[in-house]
Amino acid sequence: MQWGSNSQTNFPGSTQYFQKKNPTPPEIVEVEDSPGPVKEIIKARKIRLNGKDQRQYIVRFKNQTADKDKWLAEYAIPDWILHLWTFRASRRTEMYHK
Repeated sequence: MQWGSNSQTNFPGSTQYFQKKNPTPPEIVEVEDSPGPVKEIIKARKIRLNGKDQRQYIVRFKNQTADKDKWLAEYAIPDWILHLWTFRASRRTEMYHK
């Protein structure tokens, strides 16, 4: 068998080698309409969704009672960067000041 007449195309360097065997479509993320601006993040939990761990946060909204709290993923929380920063900072201070 000559060097250039190799019928196998699934070797490192070939284009078929780098293609995924079973490509999965991207996840569809539905962001629900929130009942208003976020007052605070109360608690966090980790759940398993589609074989992956996902962190969710229970969110309390301004001018709403506790029965309106919702579990949301971080990307579904309005102004999530600010609220997660304060939530994580408060958790750190609670941990060190027990």
